[in-house]
Amino acid sequence: MSQFNRACVVGAGTMGHGIAFVLAQSGINVTLLDRDQAALENALANIEHLLESEVLKQKILIEDAHDIRARISIGRDLEELTDSDLMVEAVSEDIELKQHIFSIADAMMDDDALLASNTSSLSISKIADAVVQKERMLGLHFFNPPHVMKLLEIVVHEDVGIKAIEDAKALALLLRKECIVVNDSPGFATSRLGVALSLEAIRMLEQGVANVMDIDTAMKLGYGHPMGPLMLTDWVGLDVRLAISEHLAKSLDSLVFNPPELLRRLVRAGFLGKKTGTGFYEWDKGRHLGVSQSLMELFLTA
Repeated sequence: MSQFNRACVVGAGTMGHGIAFVLAQSGINVTLLDRDQAALENALANIEHLLESEVLKQKILIEDAHDIRARISIGRDLEELTDSDLMVEAVSEDIELKQHIFSIADAMMDDDALLASNTSSLSISKIADAVVQKERMLGLHFFNPPHVMKLLEIVVHEDVGIKAIEDAKALALLLRKECIVVNDSPGFATSRLGVALSLEAIRMLEQGVANVMDIDTAMKLGYGHPMGPLMLTDWVGLDVRLAISEHLAKSLDSLVFNPPELLRRLVRAGFLGKKTGTGFYEWDKGRHLGVSQSLMELFLTA
């Protein structure tokens, strides 16, 4: 029997509701927490859509879909954390907000509960500064979309305990994910490598080396990547990529992570990728419709 019976996911955005879905799919009762009621309602709508899609693809039975949905509840108050075995924080990349959440979770949750952050770039050690019982806090970096991506990156800091690491590995096994364990360092392993590749792809596009489709096809067919770096940037969100690249450029003092001007222009224009319907591609209900016409127009006005 799993040691994880009830979990709370704090933050109902793209990653938050995706993580809640994966936990519920594995038999864990999940409360999705967010201060924004509209975000919670949107998250539930996305989960319903995902369940319908999984049933249509015959990946799950309709009875299973009903069971998964029944395991997911919503709330707006961190008091919900009290009886949880696991908290996964998935709010925006704001160190003070994350520290606030972890300080409350540390005070409210049982000593055996696992506290985890889904941050893709911020220091786990700095987030842990807000926690008294630092040994039970670590990073659990899921990938988008969480129900598809098989990797779970476990990020450890110098004060983490062996039990927390073993608990995280047990959770990965329960979720049917492969895990890697990395030390706390800017960008960890995955974000550091992934962001470097995506930024270089954007620079190549900006410099006219090749077009969007050809750059992505090069990495898909030449290197076996399931998705090209520009399409992946649309999935992650151009604003998220920009924030992470700025953080890594400063933290690592490396020109590799300086954001290309094209990325900045797209973000300023509100072209953030799949979530806004326009990025390097045009999107509708999660499906790409071809290269973004808005991107072409942006090039014409460069």
